[in-house]
Amino acid sequence: MIIEIIDGVLLKKALEGAAALLEANKEEINSLNVFPVPDGDTGTNMSLTMKSALKQGIGIEDDNCYKIALATSQGSLMGARGNSGVILSQLFRGFASGLKGKATIDTLTLAEGLKQASETAYKAVMKPTEGTILTVARECGEFAYSIRKEEKDILKFLTKVIQHGNIILDKTPDMLPVLKQAGVVDAGGKGFMYILQGAYNGLTGVEPSIPLMIEDTLKEHHREPIDTDNIEFGYCTEFMINSSYKEIESFRDELSIQGDSLMVVGGDGLIKVHIHTNNPGDVLQKALTLGELTDIKIDNMRYQHEEVLLKEELKMEALKKEETKEVENTIKVDKEYSFVSISIGEGIDEVFKSLNVDFIVPGGQTMNPSTEDILKAVETTAGKNVFILPNNGNIILAAEQVKLISTRNVIVLPTNSIPEGISALLAFDEDRALEDNIDNMKKAIETVITGQITYAVRDTEFNNTTINKDDIIGLSHGDIVTKGTDINLVSLDLIDDMLRDDVSIITIFYGSDVSGEYTEELVKILEEKYSDLDIELVYGGQPLYYYIFSLE
Repeated sequence: MIIEIIDGVLLKKALEGAAALLEANKEEINSLNVFPVPDGDTGTNMSLTMKSALKQGIGIEDDNCYKIALATSQGSLMGARGNSGVILSQLFRGFASGLKGKATIDTLTLAEGLKQASETAYKAVMKPTEGTILTVARECGEFAYSIRKEEKDILKFLTKVIQHGNIILDKTPDMLPVLKQAGVVDAGGKGFMYILQGAYNGLTGVEPSIPLMIEDTLKEHHREPIDTDNIEFGYCTEFMINSSYKEIESFRDELSIQGDSLMVVGGDGLIKVHIHTNNPGDVLQKALTLGELTDIKIDNMRYQHEEVLLKEELKMEALKKEETKEVENTIKVDKEYSFVSISIGEGIDEVFKSLNVDFIVPGGQTMNPSTEDILKAVETTAGKNVFILPNNGNIILAAEQVKLISTRNVIVLPTNSIPEGISALLAFDEDRALEDNIDNMKKAIETVITGQITYAVRDTEFNNTTINKDDIIGLSHGDIVTKGTDINLVSLDLIDDMLRDDVSIITIFYGSDVSGEYTEELVKILEEKYSDLDIELVYGGQPLYYYIFSLE
């Protein structure tokens, strides 16, 4: 069998094959997670994102490959769940860019698509981590580009790319020590390789072993951390330039000496710029030489310790879905501020409601909402300015995408936990200016120390510690601090580790899997041990996590 040209029909079959193989192997991918907690797993998040991409891609009545790829990109963005899902959506976005203007695909076009896929994904992450899906995708793209003229048969071409990608995947433990210690390859990279192999299967007519249900609404899980550094450049500067200037790379090079986290993307008469700099005035002055500036936004980040994720120009016209427009038309936007929070647990939801949160999106550790879920919540509020509290590190990146496609002014607060979200809301003052509130809420986030008690879902080695399945583990700052067999004893060890001299209050949110009586025993011990601290007990009702601790 030889295929030298992929038309729209074949491309849709490739997408179906990719989604089917990813779905069939998602549990294997999930099992590669290094962190052994019941959180958002890579395999599930990638599969759900892929299904959303597939639904859009095969749903358009057109056999033009570029249009199909564009629809797939848009579907993946709206359905992106977790960091791995957002990165996958950026891979699809880059792939679509590589196909621009192409009704069909040959090896030259396919190579360009794979190359641009990885380049776009890298730009979406402020500090890319090697040894992850990004590395595997980049190596596949570069290898594909290097052999693009040697092989006209797409099947042979793909076979070589897949073989190379699997070699790189096997090397990921040598790039990331945490993978080597756990004895696994990168989960996201494995998922990417299943997508490529599945696309090959679709092209050759291999039937999936498990029927694919693209309407599946499973909501599960992973955590792919993006490292953060201290802020060196104090002003997050963003703006649009009304200009058809074509030398984007040259302009990007001019700005690169002004700071870091630089993004410059252009098209359709607009150039979008994002940079962290100490001299925003100089940056704006350079930009004015190209054209009129609009949508200027400058944030002082001196107090910001969390990373500001790179934003990209994703305001494609097709993303403004009719249903979103219809919702917007029925909502009277008559409030200055609204709040959208992501949480799960009856008690925690009640706490957020009491703090005037307008819309709660169900989600958390085991259920990462999609970009579209969060967007719909934002568009159904009445606020001109809408704060999003992700309350989970694996949801922040999906929330950031909403900023780029919503009709509202969206502010994503980098809350990594429920206590951080609550603390941010308590710092809000409706009578203060927007920028003052953003600054104060981010400062409040930094004052909170969060701890969590859960159980290990698999055997693993983490930070030179052997973790056995079902061990009770205590987490803080994304690390396993303590382990044991008794929930309350592990909790005491965790709190002892988290305590600082300036802590005056400990709030305990107890979950659905522990009784109030059992929790009262913990409170009694804490009150005796730390008589100078206030101990507060709140029913959270969260699943899987016995306790969530907030130390302030």
